[in-house]
Amino acid sequence: MGHHGSKSSVEARVLLLGLDNAGKSTLLYKLKHNVSVSTVPTIGFNVETLDARKNRKNIAVTMWDVGGQGKMRDHWKEYYQSAAAVVFVVDASDVARLEEARSELEKALRSEHLRGCPLILLANKQDVSGALTVTEMKDKFDMRKMCAGRDWFVQPCSGSTGFGVAEAFSRVVQMVKLPSEPGAVKENIKDTVHYLRSNSKQ
Repeated sequence: MGHHGSKSSVEARVLLLGLDNAGKSTLLYKLKHNVSVSTVPTIGFNVETLDARKNRKNIAVTMWDVGGQGKMRDHWKEYYQSAAAVVFVVDASDVARLEEARSELEKALRSEHLRGCPLILLANKQDVSGALTVTEMKDKFDMRKMCAGRDWFVQPCSGSTGFGVAEAFSRVVQMVKLPSEPGAVKENIKDTVHYLRSNSKQ
């Protein structure tokens, strides 16, 4: 016991993104406190840390819930660096805004900082009639194409009833890239090799 600094937990930063009114803050508080809260639009961001276990390690998952209104989306990129996973929340019952949600997600995933970062797409508001199923969401968002080169998963949930919320968080914990994991280290080695090669050519 107590080897490898196991007392301290590894921190994983997870970004919670999505359009305004997708239900991000409601989901976050349902996860953290298991309560249904009516939230006002998030101006800026909410941050909550949730404890989890992965590979027999304690990890502290810090969820950054960033506001989704038009003017806030310009600031999303300020949070991308060192994200271990992206959770993108979609109101699956708001068919009129699906295309807007898809294009914002696509724009975010094009960022250099999020290259290879795992994505969990939450098809929220499954308790509302007419909400799209997981299969429909995958098709609408063309997930295979959009997420080429990264791990991804679509999880149905409802922030207000709690359906699928715990499963969504388990999936996030499973998929986050921790600094000590082979995938994450390899990226660093690749980047270093690339850097050394490009500098040696000069």
